[in-house]
Amino acid sequence: MNNGHLDRLAAARSACSRLRQLLEDEFAALKEQKLERFEQMQLPKTRLLADLSEVIASHQAMANGPEPVPADWLTAWDGFRTSMLECRDLHRRNELLIMRKREAIQGALSALVGGDSQNASVDLYDRLGKMRRPTRRNAYSQA
Repeated sequence: MNNGHLDRLAAARSACSRLRQLLEDEFAALKEQKLERFEQMQLPKTRLLADLSEVIASHQAMANGPEPVPADWLTAWDGFRTSMLECRDLHRRNELLIMRKREAIQGALSALVGGDSQNASVDLYDRLGKMRRPTRRNAYSQA
């Protein structure tokens, strides 16, 4: 194994650090409801994830290869893996925030259409994208 693998792993750790910062920025944008800023972060995040997945694939190929993996590379890999697990946790935190905001929006929509929050559908359009006609229950309540 040459030094190129260690250099590539060092570059991946740097990319992982950038991903961590991006996930922190993403969380701040979500909390502040700055969706435009959140959307602008998606392309760089996708690129970083693609680069990192290549590193992971090369590690798997190396680990399954015929030559033993050097100890210094395994040590560097463990640090990279730990950083990636931290990024996974940050991503899950962001996902949880998005889900909670979505539930709040669904509850508000349900209240606006006058339905029971547990039983009413929050869809304001039918499957063809047309406005849903009020049901009899809604028609009577409007009268």
